[in-house]
Formats: sequence, structure tokens, C-alpha cells
Amino acid sequence: MTLTELADRVGVTLVNLSVLKNGRAKAVRFSTLTAICDVLDCTPGDVLTVLPPDGTSG
Repeated sequence: MTLTELADRVGVTLVNLSVLKNGRAKAVRFSTLTAICDVLDCTPGDVLTVLPPDGTSG
């Protein structure tokens, strides 16, 4: 599935989905997260990564 198709199915703009995909979002609406998970048949833990407070991954 392309990012464009996912954006259409979720009901968000391609720009907003791209911001989420690239890790530039500071927050995500629960309704958007659940819509993404519904379309991808996954759970939030499959699409989210929690970083430590300093923002580094390791």
C-alpha cells in the first residue's frame, strides 16, 4: 500500500501522514492512530516507538 492510499483510507492528508511516518510529529490524535491501525490491521505498538526524554534511540 502506498502512503497516498493509506492517507486516503485513514482520512488524513498525505502531508500529515508523512510527518508521522518521518518522526517529525510531536503528537498524534488517538482517532488517527486507531484509524491507521484499523486500515493496517495492527495495534498501536506495531506503529509507535517510545524514545527516552533526550530523544535518542540508543
